[in-house]
Amino acid sequence: MKIRQILNNNVALVDRGGNEIIVYSKGVSFKKKVGQPITDNEIEKIYVLDSEDRLEHFSYLLQSTDEQLIELVNQLVKYGEKELNTTLNDYIYLALIDHISFAIERSRKEQFLTSPLTWNVKKFYPQYFQIGIHGLQLLKEFYSIEFPEDEAVSIALHFINQQFDEATLEDKVNDVRTLRQILNIIKYHFNVEFDESSLNYSRLITHLQFFIERLHRKENYDEESSLLYEQVKEMYPESYEAVQKIAIYILGKFDQKLTQDEYTYLILHVHRVVQRKD
Repeated sequence: MKIRQILNNNVALVDRGGNEIIVYSKGVSFKKKVGQPITDNEIEKIYVLDSEDRLEHFSYLLQSTDEQLIELVNQLVKYGEKELNTTLNDYIYLALIDHISFAIERSRKEQFLTSPLTWNVKKFYPQYFQIGIHGLQLLKEFYSIEFPEDEAVSIALHFINQQFDEATLEDKVNDVRTLRQILNIIKYHFNVEFDESSLNYSRLITHLQFFIERLHRKENYDEESSLLYEQVKEMYPESYEAVQKIAIYILGKFDQKLTQDEYTYLILHVHRVVQRKD
């Protein structure tokens, strides 16, 4: 491998068999020049991106990013891959450096974001949420900045989205059809038109998107909260009947039964959306 461009002391753009890749290691470019070789033994991390635009964007980011942040993101992705038992696309490094560098800038102005997805991610994607929490711990360790839990959700979503983005176009089209069918079940059961600008509609859509992903992965969320289930079933019988119809549809399409907790949260979301009050 030969150096094509030195981005900083720790990062270089190199030529490997006619392909451009980015390599990282502490001091890997120190006292080196363009055209000189770099051996595999000198490299700690190789970034491979699937387009010239992303490669160019990543190169620019790495040039303008401090060494601490690169190391933080490397540690975070390594932790995430271990927790999820998978290998992530290198695009996640670009996305996380971009996101976290902006979050650090915001924190210095005491501008902390709130996320409407905090409850959903904590409840249905605890493994991903824990990766986000680890990211906050690294931020505290590297930058002495304490972020609220909402920022952990924003970090977790990068890992969630990359896993979901691996789905084929056909899968995504089918998911949209599934989502539309569930909405139609609710719509015709109550004979209502949804207020698509409402917060409750937005929450329902988000819940259903996560719900469909869990069906694909056969990840059933169930804490057996039978008391809450019995309470909402009794309080909202019409919504319960609507969810029963959804359960029949899901059983036919996915060959999976709804758990009590899935029933409970769907009943609550359905009740809220048909009440037309946020």
